[in-house]
Parts: sequence; structure tokens; C-alpha cells
Amino acid sequence: MIRAPQNLSLIKQEIEKFYEKEVRVHVNLGRNKHADFVGTLSGVYPALFTVSPHDKNYRGKTAWSYAEILCGNVRVRPAEARKQSSDLA
Repeated sequence: MIRAPQNLSLIKQEIEKFYEKEVRVHVNLGRNKHADFVGTLSGVYPALFTVSPHDKNYRGKTAWSYAEILCGNVRVRPAEARKQSSDLA
């Protein structure tokens, strides 16, 4: 499937819609490793955004740049979207 081209400003606008809402984050860590967690989008800044995980034991990175979404390394969806669909793309 070919995805529509996006740019960083469109991605930032989409992320701003989730500010202070519960989101599900999928992070590609490389070499067939990934991390999934649910948290609250706690900050939207000019160059990056932050997510506060609900799991206090989560020890991973919680701030990402918008370019990581563009490259496909990070996927952010509303938390209820995972319940409706198993597709993270």
C-alpha cells in the first residue's frame, strides 16, 4: 500500500489534536524489537513531543521528534483506536 506523502507540519498538527489525551504509542527499536505502551500526551513543542506513560515501571524514552513519525519509527494513535483495530499503521 502506498501512503500519502506527509510533511512535518501536518504531522505536528495531528499530534496537537491528541494533547492531554490518552494515546497508544508503538516504537520500533530495531532488529525486530518494539515497545508498546499507553500514556498521556503531555507536551507538544516545536521540535518534539512527550508522552507520560501510565506504567510507572516503563524505563524507555518518552520524547520523540516529529521526524521519527515521518520515518515510521514511532506511531501514535488514540488509545481507543487499538481496541477497534489491530492495525497500527
